[in-house]
Amino acid sequence: MGTATLSTGEHMVGRIRRWQQRYWRDRSKAERVELQSMATWHATVWTFPLTWLLLPLVGGLERRPVPMALGGLLALVDLLQCVAAHRVLRPAVDHYLGRAELPPRAMRAPAALLGLALALTVALAAAGATDPLGIRFMIGAVLVPFGLPYAFTVPLTVFLRRSAALAALITAAVAIGRPSGLGTLATGTVIVFSASFSWLAARCGAWTLSVVWDAERAREIEARLAVAEERLRFGRDLHDVLGRNLSVISLKSELAVQLARRGRPEAVEQMIEVQRIAQDSQREVREVVRGYREADLGVELAGAQGVLAAAGIDCEVRAEAAGLPAGVQSALGWVVREATTNVLRHGDARRCTVALTVLEGHVVLTVENDGASGTPDGGGGSGLAGLRERLAAVDGTLKAGTVGEDGFRVVAEVPLMQKVSGVIA
Repeated sequence: MGTATLSTGEHMVGRIRRWQQRYWRDRSKAERVELQSMATWHATVWTFPLTWLLLPLVGGLERRPVPMALGGLLALVDLLQCVAAHRVLRPAVDHYLGRAELPPRAMRAPAALLGLALALTVALAAAGATDPLGIRFMIGAVLVPFGLPYAFTVPLTVFLRRSAALAALITAAVAIGRPSGLGTLATGTVIVFSASFSWLAARCGAWTLSVVWDAERAREIEARLAVAEERLRFGRDLHDVLGRNLSVISLKSELAVQLARRGRPEAVEQMIEVQRIAQDSQREVREVVRGYREADLGVELAGAQGVLAAAGIDCEVRAEAAGLPAGVQSALGWVVREATTNVLRHGDARRCTVALTVLEGHVVLTVENDGASGTPDGGGGSGLAGLRERLAAVDGTLKAGTVGEDGFRVVAEVPLMQKVSGVIA
């Protein structure tokens, strides 16, 4: 019995973790905020009918045929209101965020159900089927399911103008059925509260959501700009290598042609020179492609801090690159560049720490960030696999892996004395 209970509990925990991984951890920050906001709005739509309407109907409605029939119809109509609001809420939010146009007739069914629910509420008030306080709660309960999605679809001035007109109409209708100065004031107060609550609950959350999405798009742009900048740098390196050498090859080939036409033996020497320059160009291109050209570690550290800060990531750099050998700086500079790109392109980081320390003849570079959704390894000569190849050229090592629940850490270690052909340099 105990084992079966334990197995059931473990199964439930496993399902919860899989759900969290699928619907929460794999989402970006903006997607999480939107999921939470949508859940809150849907819950709000259903909360008011379940409390402000059902409680007065169950506890305060007179047990006579007419009031019971009106109350049952009102409960059914309000339930349909919630269903209609549930269906129109997503299109309304997408309309506010500028993702899609709201269908022209999207709010017609909710508006018709609102009118029917208010008519039934006024009928209950006129019949004296329940106490005045219950009538006010019922009015608020039927207004919120319509007002919350409607607030996404119209400007504030239109919302206020139409809410004021509706408030005057409802107040007058209730006052005709049960005249009371204090009751009229209470009815108006409930309507103002319901309209204000609907507007604030909708628009405050939607404004926050739009700001988060703008920040998310800015981060994506920063990541694309970082990749584009790297491609431009690569293109400039290729231009520097090939542009000069191809110009020399063109000139020397032309000279060799002219000498050959004149029967001069110097043409052979020129073609040998062309062959040498072509071979040097091949070697230099391979060095560019493999990333063997030197990178300045100090520049890479400053660039990483600037790019991450621009993307909204708190970046702390604790490093001093002065005094390190050029080869070590170049290799670690590539680590900083690749690790920064991974932080921008993978996961949902909020902070990043870069630390450089020298310990007993070894220099250790550590890059750690949170918000990791997996191991950002491009593989195949790029990403972390490419870094291992670059570090191997200076006898360095690279370790990368997750830390804690959502952290990721890259540790590069390079000896300050490299081995060259089996001899310590």
